[in-house]
Amino acid sequence: MAEFIRARSAEQKEQRLAEIKQAASRQFRSHPYHEVTLTTIADELGWSRANLYKYVTTKEEIFLLLAGDEMDSYFEALLAALPEGCGLAPDTVAEVWAGIANAHQEYFRLGDILSTIIETNVTVERLAEFKRAYYDHVNRMVERLPRILNMKSEDVDRLLMAVYYHAVGFVSGCWRNPLIAQALELAGVERPEIDFRIEMRDFISMCLEHYVR
Repeated sequence: MAEFIRARSAEQKEQRLAEIKQAASRQFRSHPYHEVTLTTIADELGWSRANLYKYVTTKEEIFLLLAGDEMDSYFEALLAALPEGCGLAPDTVAEVWAGIANAHQEYFRLGDILSTIIETNVTVERLAEFKRAYYDHVNRMVERLPRILNMKSEDVDRLLMAVYYHAVGFVSGCWRNPLIAQALELAGVERPEIDFRIEMRDFISMCLEHYVR
């Protein structure tokens, strides 16, 4: 096992947390959530679980941090791609938004377990920090979208939630779980291929038709 050196400064602690998140993310990309554990993360890092506990207390705490990073990246990409005064038509906005959603599938895959698993096993302080960051992003979108599209500010939150939950539902169908593939084969069911980007483009277009006046 590699020698573990405990962080002595805030910068070193952030570096250790980054290493923990990277290990968890790598494992989550290739394994179901329940197969990623504090033990598998510690083993990949060459740490003991006791060393891991110096920085996090639960697996869900790690995944909440991952969800926060993915959320930040998703919203920053949206705001960068939809600048104020860009004058994009709703169909173009849908196309751009779908491309960003497609590039940030990990955010929505984490959303599949966020409210039912992750948020139920973290401290209220950690959760409050995550929620505060989410609503900060929402408020920026509330300011931005009505200046691009002819829509009411109060409808932006509804639009964001509709897109989010649709993406969460479809991204699980796009992720290739070998157990599900085996079960479908055994059941004699052929599941159609889903193009996540096209599905999201069509759904966002439909939403914009509803909300844009």
